[in-house]
Formats: sequence, structure tokens, C-alpha cells
Amino acid sequence: MRTRGKQPDVPVPESPWSEIVPGLWMGGHEFRGRSGRLELAVVRDEFDVVQSLLRLPGYGPDPGVEHHVWPIPDGPLDGTQLAGVIRLARAVNEALDGGRRMLVRCYHGYNRSGLVIAHALVQRGDTADQAIQLIRARRSAWALHNKLFVEYLRAGLTTVRLLEELAE
Repeated sequence: MRTRGKQPDVPVPESPWSEIVPGLWMGGHEFRGRSGRLELAVVRDEFDVVQSLLRLPGYGPDPGVEHHVWPIPDGPLDGTQLAGVIRLARAVNEALDGGRRMLVRCYHGYNRSGLVIAHALVQRGDTADQAIQLIRARRSAWALHNKLFVEYLRAGLTTVRLLEELAE
């Protein structure tokens, strides 16, 4: 099974989510289970806060778990979408600072969730390349394989947002 992106050689992750830094998890909606079969990554109450970068019914989280949904494509983002990513990254850091367990998820947990988490790590003082390397080490070598998102991170999301808004 492959991701829904344009790269058919990208494998489905082997776990529903992975801890990137203490209390911050990155994941998706599907993964390849121990049996080798595709499984659904349904969130129950494992986390205090869940950010979903697409909405799929039936994947949780349970009632009572704080849930933020901000659908964005796994491709070029406009100024509004970039502003949302910046806000989500700020919310990640607020949750971490408050000692809350946070999951950021997209379809397979590689690109969109990686963009939010990497930007949160940059806000905490990492360079873009440090954040990308950490995410790939903890989640998958396939994390942030979207070259455009890597370019966004290296340029700085605030700068990219301003440039995008100027172009509109």
C-alpha cells in the first residue's frame, strides 16, 4: 500500500504514530500492522490534544479529547493555509509547555504533520534542518519527503506566507 501522494514508491508507515520529542507524537490514519495488513490508526484517549490535517470520520479521538481540524493539501499552500500551520505549531508548543500529550496527524503521518511539527521545533529553537533530521529519525526516513515543504521550512514559514500573500 502506498501513500496518496504522487510518489507511488513511498511505503505506508509501520506504526500509527511516533514520539518525536517527549509528549509530541506524529502520526497518520493508516499503518502497516505486525501482521503485514493495512490497519486503521484510530485515536481514542491516548492524547490530550489531537490536531488532524484532514478529517476522516471514524478515526477519533474520543469525546472529551481536544481536537483541532485544519485540512491542508500535501502540496502548495496558500497564505491562509500557511497561517493555519503557523498557528497549529504555536498550539503544539503551548500544549507541550503545559505538559499535555499531543498528536499531530495527517493521512500517513509523513508530510503535513511533519510540516507542523518541524515548524513547532523551529519555534522552540531548532534549525529547519535539525527539525527535519529529528523527525526523519523518529518517524521515518520518508517523513517530509515533500520537497516543497522542506523548502518552506528552510525559507521560514513566516517568510513564505508573506511572499505568498504578495503574489495573490
